Amino acid sequence: MNTLKGRTFSGRRFTPAELVEIREIVANFPGLSRTELAKTICELLDWTRPSGALKSRECLDFLEAVDAEGLIRLPERRSTRPFGSKTEIPPPREEEAVTLTGSVDQFSPVVLNRICDRSGRDMWRGMVERHHYLGYRVPFGASLRYFIQVSRPKPLIVGCMQFSSPAWRMADRDQWVGWDDAQRKNHLQRLVNNSRFLILPGIQVRNLASAALAEACRVLPGDWEAHYGVRPVLLESLVDGNRFSGTCYRAANWTEVGVTSGRGRMDRANVRSGAAPKKLFLIPLIKNFRHFLGG
Repeated sequence: MNTLKGRTFSGRRFTPAELVEIREIVANFPGLSRTELAKTICELLDWTRPSGALKSRECLDFLEAVDAEGLIRLPERRSTRPFGSKTEIPPPREEEAVTLTGSVDQFSPVVLNRICDRSGRDMWRGMVERHHYLGYRVPFGASLRYFIQVSRPKPLIVGCMQFSSPAWRMADRDQWVGWDDAQRKNHLQRLVNNSRFLILPGIQVRNLASAALAEACRVLPGDWEAHYGVRPVLLESLVDGNRFSGTCYRAANWTEVGVTSGRGRMDRANVRSGAAPKKLFLIPLIKNFRHFLGG
């Protein structure tokens, strides 16, 4: 087995002594599943979110990374839904066949309804899987999901949004914020990624997308703080320039600050650089956001 050296993953530094402890836990408890091991190690090492919730998903990714290097030997996978996996999708709903045309003023106000129950999650997953070009995937880290709803002539779901943990490192974003590696590590939790944004295909309402983005800037900070114990001060979103121009983000006062490397979140070996670069949009949620981010 390879010699254990300290390493950093998802903003946390693991010392050689901690890695030895992790290896001993994995070896001494072969009956635990990978998820149970991740939760156990999070509790032992106090790897938590500001709300106190365990960072078990990030820990599971870390364990699988060091397992791939041969530093530990995890138990065989059980039947679970890891990050990035597909899941069973319910059939289409009547809302997905509705057609609307006109201007957002005819249907306003636009509201975001946070999804908090199983039926809502199932409906959201189905809409995103069928109509979003990326489909549905289990999000990385923390996440909140919303239905986009118009109010007139009657309440109607017209789209979906998801916000989740931000990318660990993006050069153009980090330069724009003005933080160094240590500041990013300490304050990245105050940045949230708009990881899914869908307007249903039958909805052709002018300015609806930008109105939904504006509403998200209003409601997300409080919802995220209530759920995760930290209030975000900056939002980011990645836009595939081969498919979309990003007009709705610009109309909602987001700023295009550059492009990504195209590696993807989990490409730590830098083997996919340039594979799928995205336009990077940012919007501050408060005026002095750099003060809270250390920039």
